[in-house]
Amino acid sequence: MLKQHSHIVAPIPEELRTRALYTVEELRERGKADKEAVDKLYNLIIDMTDAGLDFFFLEPLRRLKAGSMMLGMARVGISSMLKGSKMIIHKVLKKLDDRSLAAILDFIEEIIHEPEA
Repeated sequence: MLKQHSHIVAPIPEELRTRALYTVEELRERGKADKEAVDKLYNLIIDMTDAGLDFFFLEPLRRLKAGSMMLGMARVGISSMLKGSKMIIHKVLKKLDDRSLAAILDFIEEIIHEPEA
């Protein structure tokens, strides 16, 4: 669905891509939105969010060769955004049912892509 629309791209480390796909497969096979599934999904979403925030907010500053003070201020702001996101994500995931878990797993699969050759 995303490829049918204009979209933005954020690269992630290969390790995170591999873990995301493995986690999706594992949780889909289990099919239960239990505490273990919620914890694994929470950690994955936080790591993906962190990678995205770094790319969209810090990478432009690195490319502009911003000073350490500017990067430090940006990191503090991003840390606050991530902290707020963690609280919201945790509250949402605690209320997951099996159907909602499947929908989130579909979404994660949809946004993870291999690098183009």
